[in-house]
Amino acid sequence: MKKIYFISDAHLGSLMVENAREQEKRLVTWLDGIKNEAAALYLLGDMFDFWYEYRLVVPRGYTRFLGKLAELADAGIELHFFIGNHDIWTFDYLEKEIGMTIHRKPYITEIYGKRFFLAHGDGLGDPSLRFKLIRGLFHNRLAQILFSALHPRIGVGIGLLWSKQSRKKKESGFSAKYLGEDKEHLVQFAKAYTGEHIDFFVFGHRHIILNLELRNKSRVAIIGDWMELFSYAVFDGKTFLVEQV
Repeated sequence: MKKIYFISDAHLGSLMVENAREQEKRLVTWLDGIKNEAAALYLLGDMFDFWYEYRLVVPRGYTRFLGKLAELADAGIELHFFIGNHDIWTFDYLEKEIGMTIHRKPYITEIYGKRFFLAHGDGLGDPSLRFKLIRGLFHNRLAQILFSALHPRIGVGIGLLWSKQSRKKKESGFSAKYLGEDKEHLVQFAKAYTGEHIDFFVFGHRHIILNLELRNKSRVAIIGDWMELFSYAVFDGKTFLVEQV
């Protein structure tokens, strides 16, 4: 039985990463290492630090990463790309050129007989009004159209600088600190979920590693990042693990 892999939060192109080329190569090497045993790969958001598709222009860079994803897709591996809060503006390039399925909302699916709730995680269980307002603005279609009027050199530059300044405000650097079961918004979201029984809630976004069993026998996992932790999750039909390279 082939395995299912999950990764998130590479933030490729981040101005906070000193050697972006080495970071990308490390990710591509990992992708190459799983290609013979993977049935599907779920990229759970913020794979790019800033991604905006103009009608005829896509951001420069990421050649090795995108090429490897295309190779995996051509080999028959299912690729699922979830937009995060840094790569919201993904339209149809990745779908048409590489063959990925794009998810703009949380996605519930059955994998080897288990129910998975998959999402980047931004906006789930977070009561912050400021975050909700910013998220609403970024998702607003009119705001996106107005932003597209900017020259790519200006637009992409603004996006990368915005992200850098936001990251610099975080004392912990790339990775975050675990706040505890009672304060982690994504854990609270999973606990409060009232839909059908979910075996695994799998999120990115928080830049921490967590693999926690809840009282109802569900499991909530936050799968780290590819900036500092270099982590991923894997499911083989029986065991779900969060591991580091």
